[in-house]
Amino acid sequence: MKKLLLLIAALSIQATAAAQSSQQPETSSLSYSYAELRYVDVDTGGGDGFSFGGSYELDGPWILVGALNSLEFNNNVDFTLVEFGGGYVWTYANDFDLVSTLRFVRAEVDTPGGDAADSGFALSSGVRVLLTPEFEVRGSVNHLNLDNNDTYLQLAGDYFFTDKASVGVSLDFGGDMDNFTLGFRWFFR
Repeated sequence: MKKLLLLIAALSIQATAAAQSSQQPETSSLSYSYAELRYVDVDTGGGDGFSFGGSYELDGPWILVGALNSLEFNNNVDFTLVEFGGGYVWTYANDFDLVSTLRFVRAEVDTPGGDAADSGFALSSGVRVLLTPEFEVRGSVNHLNLDNNDTYLQLAGDYFFTDKASVGVSLDFGGDMDNFTLGFRWFFR
């Protein structure tokens, strides 16, 4: 229940901020058209794998998002998560955006004892800030609804070595599993 209240509070803060400002900047300096590849290390069960994802800017503040996550664990368990959906970007300032996404998710688990699959949704709400032209930070509250619910926090940062490419790290924590990722992001727009 605490996790659900935290998610509702985060979404409420974003909605309130959007409603109170009448001087919203026209465009953000942050791009939402990118593809990324990340190595994922999971703290539970000795798992690791890769995530391939991306986002595409539509006209206005709308985005499309998607990802494929493939993880292997030490006990011959394979986990695959596919997600796709959309989102809204509210530009608070030129280098500061509030972002919310809603995604359909499909998870599959393959074990020596059998396989299982489930579908559900994921909801995220957070901030994306360009601190300097080379360094970006992100933070979000995320809720995943599959067979059971999981709410977790994500903190991330990227270093831009060109205006179209960055490397970064992220940490997901506070949910059922803690994940650390290291990745590369290429911006194509």
